[in-house]
Amino acid sequence: MKKRGLRRTLEGQVVSNKLDKTVVVRVERLVKDPQYKKYVRRYSKFLAHDEENACGLGDKVRIIEHRPISKRKRWKVQATVTKSTGV
Repeated sequence: MKKRGLRRTLEGQVVSNKLDKTVVVRVERLVKDPQYKKYVRRYSKFLAHDEENACGLGDKVRIIEHRPISKRKRWKVQATVTKSTGV
């Protein structure tokens, strides 16, 4: 039996949960500006599979790399780190 390779995990915030069994997760990373030597925030959005529709808006979640589920979904929600209090 072949062993599965290491899969990347990322942490981010849920910015949309309007799709069925799918959440949009915004991941923040810090990049050093080459000219000014200052750290700047950069964001990426990932579509992640949420089987139970358990994630709410503003939740902090951990996503893990997964086989392609649809055209743009290549990530799966592994765990909810913190639940949003709701606004």
